[in-house]
Amino acid sequence: MEHKKNKAVCFGEVLWDIFPGEQRRMGGAPFNVAYHLSKMGVEVNMISSVGDDQLGHDLLDKMNNWNIPADLVQVNTEYPTSTVIATVDENNDAHYDIVEGVAWDFIDTTRKNQEILKTTDAFVFGTLAARNEKSRNTLFQLLELSDYNVFDINLREPYYEVGMIKDVLHKTHLAKFNKAEMRMMLDFLGKDYTTEEDSIKYLQDKFDLKEIMVSKGSKGALYAQGDDFYLYPTIPVTVKDTVGSGDSFLAGFLSKKLEKGSTVHEMMTQAVSLGAFITSQEGACPEYSLEDFIRFKNEYPVSAIS
Repeated sequence: MEHKKNKAVCFGEVLWDIFPGEQRRMGGAPFNVAYHLSKMGVEVNMISSVGDDQLGHDLLDKMNNWNIPADLVQVNTEYPTSTVIATVDENNDAHYDIVEGVAWDFIDTTRKNQEILKTTDAFVFGTLAARNEKSRNTLFQLLELSDYNVFDINLREPYYEVGMIKDVLHKTHLAKFNKAEMRMMLDFLGKDYTTEEDSIKYLQDKFDLKEIMVSKGSKGALYAQGDDFYLYPTIPVTVKDTVGSGDSFLAGFLSKKLEKGSTVHEMMTQAVSLGAFITSQEGACPEYSLEDFIRFKNEYPVSAIS
């Protein structure tokens, strides 16, 4: 059995992505992060909800097969397991029709998920799971119990409220945007975009954010910690699809961030390497071993952009 280190808890959607040809893949941004954290050797738990139906039982079985604990995934007898109709365009970018009124819209606060937050190293969550008041209230209660809140800002219209995002950012330690999401956030705040550095400093000051990550597609990725900015390139690979690439990028970063003594270079190398590795394969959660990833990482060494 793999040695586990550190502990992370991911909160939000677990679902089935239904692709053309009725191909079914397990997904949901926070679950994707949990999957890759587990692959990197981090002990991870998932707080979510599925329906008491075949799709829900299949999701729980899949988690157990992947050795991701499912004991914090609630089974809801009133609402179905989530499905998302996914299409992929000519640029290999995925688009999603996210069905509402599903189990993860109604995640309850329980003593069990409150207790685990008190002993976890990182609490990872996104925007989508807060679209419904029930799960949103649970999220806000759990945010108060974690010492390190990681907000992956996935802005999928019409499933977000600007006021809620602002409230969450005030409780966030590490915020991850892609470049488009950062520009959208500035627009929400009435701030003109001038430079990337100016934009990040504005968000740092506005929300007292200690850390910001910006993924920029083919132009690499940036990490800001206080006044220090670190820019890393994208690894050139043949893209199979981009589904879950941002989630694997974040998981790679956190897997090193949670290791005591890790340098920013180690964190960012792990982030861009895992993001590229997953982009070169099909699906957000392809089967692979830690050894497979290490071989890839060694094949494509990364240096910071000065």
